[in-house]
Amino acid sequence: MRADQRFEWPGFRCLAILIVSAVCMALSCAQAYAEGCISTTYTDPPRVVLECSGGVRLTAESGAAYRLMDRNRDGRPEAVELKAKGLLIEYTTRPRGGFQVLTPHAVASVRGTTWGVDVTPSGTAVFVETGRVAVGRASGGQAVVLKAGDGTDVSPGNALLEVKQWAPARRMGLMARFGR
Repeated sequence: MRADQRFEWPGFRCLAILIVSAVCMALSCAQAYAEGCISTTYTDPPRVVLECSGGVRLTAESGAAYRLMDRNRDGRPEAVELKAKGLLIEYTTRPRGGFQVLTPHAVASVRGTTWGVDVTPSGTAVFVETGRVAVGRASGGQAVVLKAGDGTDVSPGNALLEVKQWAPARRMGLMARFGR
């Protein structure tokens, strides 16, 4: 073979195109997923922290099923849809236009700065570390406002939403899942 000749393996070109396409798709998915956010992964406990524009910081425990929502396409998420496990939401600045966590059981809207949401098949638990959060059923109806130290459980079986001061063990158990 001469130096100016190239080796052509049948299928090599197709394989190279497939690999490049897969990498490009993965990169565009990652950018779309966290547009306006910087993602950092931690191992103890396992979690991902998203620092998003607009002053929102989301900590997702390992295995959390969630999707950021930027309804007005300004690069700042206004909501997150949480299907399973937990998220910790923190604001470094007052949220412009608010922020919501939508679960199968509840809608939690920020009125404060640091709060956690935990979703299981049987219900949604919301706890406020600092500030205030309004919580209502996903289907509408009654809503409550939680302040620092308060929590509520939203499930299909309980008729009324109750605001309770969470016991230290429950508070610490939830917050530990987010490295706190």
